[in-house]
Amino acid sequence: MTTDVFPELSLSEAEREIDAHIFARTPEADHEAKLLRVTQALSLLGDPHRSLDIIHVTGTNGKTSTSRMLESLLRAHGLRTGLFTSPHLTTLRERIMIDGAPLPQDALVRLWQHVAPAIHAVDQASIQRGGPRMSFFEVLTVLGFAAYADAGVDALVLEVGIGGLRDATNVADGRVAVLTPMARDHDKYFKGGLPGVAHEKSGIIKPGATVVSALQKDEAAQVIVAAAAQRQASIFWEGAHMSVSDRRIVPGGQVVTMHTAARNYVDVFVPLHGEFQAQNALIALAACEAFLGDGVPRSLSLPAVARGFAGATSPGRMEVVSAEPTVIVDAAHNPHGIAALADTLRETFDFDRLVGVVAVLADKDSEGILTGLAGLIDEVIITQTRSHRAADAEVLAERARAIFGQDRVRVAPSVPDAVQMATTLAAEAEGEGGVLIAGSITLVAEARRHLQATHMPATVDARTVVDAADAADVPVEATPAGTAPVEDSDEPGTIPA
Repeated sequence: MTTDVFPELSLSEAEREIDAHIFARTPEADHEAKLLRVTQALSLLGDPHRSLDIIHVTGTNGKTSTSRMLESLLRAHGLRTGLFTSPHLTTLRERIMIDGAPLPQDALVRLWQHVAPAIHAVDQASIQRGGPRMSFFEVLTVLGFAAYADAGVDALVLEVGIGGLRDATNVADGRVAVLTPMARDHDKYFKGGLPGVAHEKSGIIKPGATVVSALQKDEAAQVIVAAAAQRQASIFWEGAHMSVSDRRIVPGGQVVTMHTAARNYVDVFVPLHGEFQAQNALIALAACEAFLGDGVPRSLSLPAVARGFAGATSPGRMEVVSAEPTVIVDAAHNPHGIAALADTLRETFDFDRLVGVVAVLADKDSEGILTGLAGLIDEVIITQTRSHRAADAEVLAERARAIFGQDRVRVAPSVPDAVQMATTLAAEAEGEGGVLIAGSITLVAEARRHLQATHMPATVDARTVVDAADAADVPVEATPAGTAPVEDSDEPGTIPA
């Protein structure tokens, strides 16, 4: 099938052309100017974001899982939904979800024909002023707003790329602002420690909005309270207005009882592992109540809540991706995320020997990540991803040896080599052996791709066996050499072929 936009190309070929164009654009450090560029492009398109009813989500950890659960809950209540998250693991269309599915190829190509002239016009104006072209995340944000307006969604769950106040998504006004747990991260971007993080992230709170916040440290909470008061926004806090009152581990996830400002939800199955995912589920539930209640928490239908959570997924977050041996991937990329990962693993799994595969990006707290893993895994295989930001494997291995000891550290030149080494060691272990892959979203993406092509999936049925067998034959969206999914959505994010 060919397209009107690229008449000589198939849909897949056209998608690759669009991908290549978008990801050839570099990140932009001038965060104030990017808001101007996004606003200008959207204005040329008729301000599609102004027609959308938005829940805006930010935080340091948990925002993607929370966003995905929230979208699933809204869809279970009969709404047509949009979901904007990042980064992606396979195709950029995963970032622009409509009714729980990635933006279709034909819609991407059609929308690109509509959006590209506005992008070009803003590029030219910026260059004439001595500035850069629009960055890839700015372009994706504009494309996403156009897609959601075109689809006529009833609700858009909009995850920030980084921060909030200066993020490209903050041109939109969220009726509900969701704040997941905050911690220090990206010290080059956030100034002033944790209060600086809270200042930046509370920038998504708009006048008269409803805020739903996870439990925060006092110095962050004070900033959030001040920002909400200044904008006459009401706040619903975890601990004061909502809580997880009970949870128990079951096969495939956990059963959670949650108390909100509207009602008690008893014994809800959440198909995700860990106490932190129960917290994310609570925040998603409270945000859904606030949105559907127009700012006043509304009691939700228990069957709809059950359907919403049962249908929620969180790829790359405590995800069991392979069996024999069990392989778990987790996108934890800072000490806070590693601590949550460690608690979840100890609670949910009982391995006799656990082999780790670790790669991090050069600007991350590698020592904090490795220290958090040292008491959890028996042996670590250090590698590096194909990202241009990846920490050098040999340098990272030296840090690992100082923490783990010489005998517990190995080095592999690539992610596939590291995964193969780890699965072999785990399979040869006496008793139950497992593999944990963590430290970077780029690592998780490359590892998932390799495992889909080479290993038996964790859940074996006709559909997953076919999916795994076909994975190696599915063309990967082309991007400039060296790009890969990264932690922040104002970075490129797909796996090169």
